[in-house]
Amino acid sequence: MGLEAILGLVWLIIVIWAIVKVAKSAASGLAKLLWILAIIIFPLVGLIVWFLFGPKG
Repeated sequence: MGLEAILGLVWLIIVIWAIVKVAKSAASGLAKLLWILAIIIFPLVGLIVWFLFGPKG
């Protein structure tokens, strides 16, 4: 297993974790959908913005 595969797996785990956290948050349904789409469509930028401004809790 190469370094790229390990980094890809770590990245996938982080994205899945973020999506689960969004889904469990107290945000409205539309807000959840928009955050999840942002994370999927713009993975790096979406995750950074979500970490900074996303729903907490």
